[in-house]
Amino acid sequence: MKVAVVGATGMVGEVMLKVLEERNFPVTELLLVASERSVGKKIAFKGEELTVIGLADAVAAKPQIAIFSAGGDTSLEWAPKFAEAGTTVVDNSSAWRMDPSKKLIVPEINADELTKDDKIIANPNCSTIQMVLALSKLHEAYKMKRIVVSTYQSVSGTGVKAVQQLENEIAGVEGEMAYPYPIGRNALPHCDVFMENGYTKEEMKLAKEPQKIFSDSSFAVTATAVRIPTAGGHSESVNVQFENNFTLAEVRQLITETPGVVLQDNTATNTYPMPILAHDKDEVFVGRLRRDESQPNTLNMWIVADNLRKGAATNTIQIAEYLVENNLV
Repeated sequence: MKVAVVGATGMVGEVMLKVLEERNFPVTELLLVASERSVGKKIAFKGEELTVIGLADAVAAKPQIAIFSAGGDTSLEWAPKFAEAGTTVVDNSSAWRMDPSKKLIVPEINADELTKDDKIIANPNCSTIQMVLALSKLHEAYKMKRIVVSTYQSVSGTGVKAVQQLENEIAGVEGEMAYPYPIGRNALPHCDVFMENGYTKEEMKLAKEPQKIFSDSSFAVTATAVRIPTAGGHSESVNVQFENNFTLAEVRQLITETPGVVLQDNTATNTYPMPILAHDKDEVFVGRLRRDESQPNTLNMWIVADNLRKGAATNTIQIAEYLVENNLV
């Protein structure tokens, strides 16, 4: 099994290598791929020093799987070239997510849609993944009608430059700014770029991607995405209105039964999800379950996950695992 990791020197790329190693993915040959300025760098994997190669060389090597985390422009240009060479691409950028000819996959929900013909597969947005996974069994049981989500997203979602900005501010050091304002002791209601409708791109991803993942346009999502000064882990306040009524006991049971989801919901012991507890974990954590007392059939919940793990690297590699296990590559 020859596997290429495209964007291997980036923040998510580094986590992808860590997850591949931890999960003992069946790699017989690993190609570390990055932009021209990183070619020749050495990166350790399973105790071995590997040399970073360029995109053209990686395509020529014809890996069975290419895991991409190198930005949308790179994916748009190079994913089709890998696909033409017979490689199955699992892409972590936003490039292909809403393309009607490409599948948008959270393995626990819709991996069974995948076939051998899917040569470019999209990984959803990090904030979308944790939300839809937490809601998946509840949607089956009660049928979602409307979701109102507000996110509290870590600087790692922006990248290494933003993490450095926060660290500089904490240390009182002047440096390059990833954001138009300080992030330390602040909250920026500004994740990704603003669009003509006044929403950010991140907010529109949260609005559109869940419908595609569930193959269901009968529910609606509205979002506000906020960047906060945490180093890692995204949190979400989710208000979800269902067609059918529920009990909190049933909701807790369904969440407990959802693969990859952990219930942390005991106010008597101050047990609830927090980014600091989700760090370096693959699960999605759910708590603060409450009925919305202002309208019927509506639930409030708090959802937290490590955005670099389940929100990016782990979900991508779980897709690759499914492809291998089901002989789809």
